[in-house]
Amino acid sequence: MNVALYIAKRYLFSKSSNNSINIMTIIAASGTVIAAAALFIVLSGFAGLKSFSLEFSSFVDPDLKALPVEGKSFTLSESDISSIQSIKGVQSFTKTIEERVILEFDNKRQIVTMKGVDENFRTVTSIDSMIYYGNWLERDTDQIVSGGGISNKLSYGVLDLTRHQKIYVPKPGKGQITSVKGAFNSIKAYNIGVFDINEELNNEYIFANIETARYLLNYDDNQISSIEFKLHPEADQTEVSNRLQTLLGDTIQIKNRAQLNDALYKMLNTENVAVYLIFTLVIIIALFNVIGALIMMILDKKESLHTLFNLGTTTKAIRRIFFLQGSLMTILSGIIGLVLGLIIVVLQKQFALIMLTPSLPYPVELKVVNIFIVMATIIVLGVLASKLASQRITKKLVKG
Repeated sequence: MNVALYIAKRYLFSKSSNNSINIMTIIAASGTVIAAAALFIVLSGFAGLKSFSLEFSSFVDPDLKALPVEGKSFTLSESDISSIQSIKGVQSFTKTIEERVILEFDNKRQIVTMKGVDENFRTVTSIDSMIYYGNWLERDTDQIVSGGGISNKLSYGVLDLTRHQKIYVPKPGKGQITSVKGAFNSIKAYNIGVFDINEELNNEYIFANIETARYLLNYDDNQISSIEFKLHPEADQTEVSNRLQTLLGDTIQIKNRAQLNDALYKMLNTENVAVYLIFTLVIIIALFNVIGALIMMILDKKESLHTLFNLGTTTKAIRRIFFLQGSLMTILSGIIGLVLGLIIVVLQKQFALIMLTPSLPYPVELKVVNIFIVMATIIVLGVLASKLASQRITKKLVKG
């Protein structure tokens, strides 16, 4: 059996004759336990928040989206449509037209983003499930479905047939504007539904039939802003994306859901890294107690170390004893803290101990990668702390 490891375990689990050293060791171990548990809980909480935030964007974001590299629109021929339908992995797709417009109601105006969609839009996204008041669009009508923030700001509801919304879009072309009326295409519309997805979309978007958008923008029948795709669950997204890119050409770019929400992903990932670094700093501070406890243990065991030295144990071997003792202390404390964190996260998932609102529990998510992150952090920092403390042992110290 490894003598250094055996002695290190004896020193770790045996009580010192000096009670203050026992107390310091308990404080050092407890601090590491709490720091490890806190790091795992926070990482699980941020993973839950990330999934919770992205869950809402998935209701309106497709699996893949084809957009023009330059400009706002492109043409899609019937042969292109047939070719897309033949691509294995594409479950359904929808054509959309998107543009900034002026929405007016009761002498109030707001610049919003109008998204004209065809009849396949609901098969690609789950937008209709987010309508909390009213209904989805009917075909061949000038109806709109508005975000809750737009509806509140302009003070309109659903199916108020005595009053209508008006949509204005500047007419394309060149030359001098002779009248305000002649500078805009406009249409009377009726709001038939209000959706609630997230604050940004609620305050930004209205949905209309693609024919309405095409009329307002003077688009040709085969002119669109984007194509949105829903893939089969077992489809290889990368392979389908490459085939679509080959089919549509270099003037079109294909984006997945993460790329469509790159700002949100970057923000969530940055926050996650920042929190990890902050709690890593907490662990480093906690491990200073481990260093202090080891140094105190070294001084307390000075006579034993002198005996070991006289029996032929080298200074390097004695350093190894306390290096292993400190490493074992931090690793065991990290495991205990990790188990404690796991229990708390599981209890939160099962029993909703902490609530964001009376009906919404704080989201948490168990991820195996977080377990490895916590343990790797504890092991690396614990080994460094133990190495630093064990270096205090010198030949002069052990010779007495």
